Amino acid sequence: MQNSMPPLSALRAFEATARLGSVTAAADELSVTHGAVSRQLKSLDEHFGVALFAKAGRGLVLTHHGEQLQSGVGEAFSKLRNSCAALKRDVEEAPFTLACPGSLLARWLIPRLDRLNQELPQLKLKVVVSDSELPGQQVDTSATLAFIEPPWPADVEVIELLPEQICPVASPLLAAHIDPAKPESLFANKLLVTASRPQAWPQWASAKGLAQRALEDALQQGQGFAHLYYLIEAAVAGLGIAIAPKLLVEDDLRSGRLVAPWGSIETPARLCLWLPKQTNSRRSEPLAEWLKQALNE
Repeated sequence: MQNSMPPLSALRAFEATARLGSVTAAADELSVTHGAVSRQLKSLDEHFGVALFAKAGRGLVLTHHGEQLQSGVGEAFSKLRNSCAALKRDVEEAPFTLACPGSLLARWLIPRLDRLNQELPQLKLKVVVSDSELPGQQVDTSATLAFIEPPWPADVEVIELLPEQICPVASPLLAAHIDPAKPESLFANKLLVTASRPQAWPQWASAKGLAQRALEDALQQGQGFAHLYYLIEAAVAGLGIAIAPKLLVEDDLRSGRLVAPWGSIETPARLCLWLPKQTNSRRSEPLAEWLKQALNE
């Protein structure tokens, strides 16, 4: 027994032809060939066992049976078009919500936020502080900007933007009393640490060939801070030597608020834009390109 419901593609060709009165016009609208539409219409005639169109000059008119089918099909496709248009409009008009760790937001993104909004006004960008330790896991966000080490989860799209570099930084007054040729000399000072990046000092010390035991002893005498932002501000105030992503202290290094005489190292982490798989690429791709350009300035 033949199915009562013909293929949707055939009904779509029928609806367009009935509405436009021409196979050629229907083919143009559907971006298919004239022959493809004709074959779809023929398949409908065979499915129902009746002719749905009759020739009228160079065009086509609906038969009685065609009018009967069009009464339901036309309304159905009209509702589909309206629903799709409404959804697309809502998605494109909704703010693009970017989650970002507070330190990265305050020290790098906010100083550039006005230019970003001017150059990408179509995003209607909304920035929020990340409330999840894993980028891409925060709900109700369009994307997350964060440093993290691979491997990446399978349920997110990851756009790598920049390798992470970390460096010890200190106020110019404090750094003046330390020999930059001897990285171990900084252990005689108070080291500033943050719980969010416990691996930073060990990574740097290992890359510089410094004894881990000497580092551990110095860290036991160090000062801890809950957030990286406070850690950097403490270094600016001369409270000790902090270690931080170079990206977050570049403005301070340029202005002379901080110095980094001991150099930086590259870590396995990357600054990435994390996107849920269903994110609209037409909105996320311009943001990714803007971030890449801003990071390379």
